[in-house]
Amino acid sequence: MSHNLELAQKHAWNLARTLMTTVILFRSDNQYGVLPADELNDAEVEALYEYNPFEGARSVH
Repeated sequence: MSHNLELAQKHAWNLARTLMTTVILFRSDNQYGVLPADELNDAEVEALYEYNPFEGARSVH
């Protein structure tokens, strides 16, 4: 988890490219985190961005 959005975005893109799967950058309380999209399920977090290694990043909103 990170308090820095820019750092979290860089890590999210890196993770998506490493795993070659879609990952979600989310906010929980005042921290940011990243999980593969299929592991997020119905967690009580606010999804912000989706990173697809084949298409790039897009805002979830």
